[in-house]
Amino acid sequence: MYSKPEKLSLLSEMIEFAKSDNKIKDEEYNFILAVASQLEITEEEIGHLVRDQPEKKTLIPESQRILQFHRLVLLMNVDQEASPPELHKIKEMGLQMGLRPEAIDTVLKEMHNYPNKVIPSQELIKIFTTFYN
Repeated sequence: MYSKPEKLSLLSEMIEFAKSDNKIKDEEYNFILAVASQLEITEEEIGHLVRDQPEKKTLIPESQRILQFHRLVLLMNVDQEASPPELHKIKEMGLQMGLRPEAIDTVLKEMHNYPNKVIPSQELIKIFTTFYN
């Protein structure tokens, strides 16, 4: 599904987001490692990403950008704290991905209606579909 540079870019973006409140918390790092494992990226490669930000690769299919935004929302909520810098950064990153601002704001509002703020993927897709039709 993803090339190796795309996988590293996705994880780098997650690391950048985790650092938005000035440090990567253990819960955030463990979540990033879990995603890395699914993408067949080693912990050693994650260490390199933490130190050296690779060039970002823009995901072409919108579905991949929405999936990455969903990963960022899950990462933000893994520690049950969404700080103002994280909220600002996730909106900024969503816009950089080319996602509609209304959809981003709706996701960030609706996530509070779910246990642990984990918005189900089908609900996320429904929100984006609403704003793209």
